[in-house]
Amino acid sequence: MSEKDLQEAQPLPPSGEKLQKVLARIGVGSRRDVEAWISQGRIKVNGVDASLGQRVDLHDAISVDGRLIKREEAAETVRRVIMYNKPDGEICTRDDPEGRPTVFDRLPRPKEGRWINIGRLDINTTGLLMFTTDGELANRLMHPSYEMDREYAVRVRGEVDEDMIARLKAGVVLEDGPARFTDIQEAPGGEGFNHWYHCVVMEGRNREVRRLWESQGLVVSRLKRVRFGPVFLNSDLPMGRWREMSQQEVDILAAEVGLTPVAMPALNHKSKDKLERLQRKSTRPLGRGERVRTLRPAQDAATAGERPARQPRGEAERPARQPRGEERPARQPRGEAPRKDSGRGSSTVAERPSDMNKRGKPAPKRPGSTRNKPRP
Repeated sequence: MSEKDLQEAQPLPPSGEKLQKVLARIGVGSRRDVEAWISQGRIKVNGVDASLGQRVDLHDAISVDGRLIKREEAAETVRRVIMYNKPDGEICTRDDPEGRPTVFDRLPRPKEGRWINIGRLDINTTGLLMFTTDGELANRLMHPSYEMDREYAVRVRGEVDEDMIARLKAGVVLEDGPARFTDIQEAPGGEGFNHWYHCVVMEGRNREVRRLWESQGLVVSRLKRVRFGPVFLNSDLPMGRWREMSQQEVDILAAEVGLTPVAMPALNHKSKDKLERLQRKSTRPLGRGERVRTLRPAQDAATAGERPARQPRGEAERPARQPRGEERPARQPRGEAPRKDSGRGSSTVAERPSDMNKRGKPAPKRPGSTRNKPRP
């Protein structure tokens, strides 16, 4: 057989992109969501039920639950990310049959697409949650192959010894397979049998942190996520509030999972002014009438074990109104000792050095790093 015949005999590469990747990129849902919808028969391509792994191009008509999906090129390039300080009592679904509050209730409505949550927290866990309009970014950040480490501040009840710590770092077998902490550091605070720790996991399995500690006969009484990959939760984001990331922060986050930068959409004056008003409202403390029910006070990640002084009843004091465009200083929680200025930038997203070990042991800090969270 000649070389020409061999080339003709080789199958042509498939055309188009996988359906779940296309819908994830334009913000319809995450890849996992889309795959589930395909299996349930909720998605059609050109009027026919879609199949897993099916490829589509710009000429194919895609509908979800009978609604035709618009695939403008502009919508496919939007990449927005917001961070949210989740209080306990909220669930990570859009609708709840029991009528419980959800993490989506307080978020601004995006002009294009919809917010896709990057990972989840159970109802009793507080702290950092991120949302994006880019399904591909959400999928990569959650996929185990990209090794996005998650750091938690946890208070456990019971005696903790070195053997327990060694077992938790070496790995224990849970009901859904082996699991381990890649790093455990004792944190200040706690009384008697209550101890605070900062621990790191590489996966986002259901209740993984709680189950790991419970496997040693301990009880987790408080749990707060303080970091997701290069993104830190700082004390200047009150509980129950959100903040949109800057273009530079989004680009750093996307680069962590191998995505190229995408410019944020241009806003007209009216839309920009509205977003600024929402942002200012979200960065101030909750008023009395909008206070969320929590089982623990909002605390800075580095002082999670300290109890702030009890605040008087009534609406929290509002700082003096800042002129637009000026940076608002971080609000110091009452009852906490003032923190020393680290001299580093105020970004909550750290551009990790190339020698960062993602398995829980960070490289030595470099001068000028944008990390802004004191370590325990």
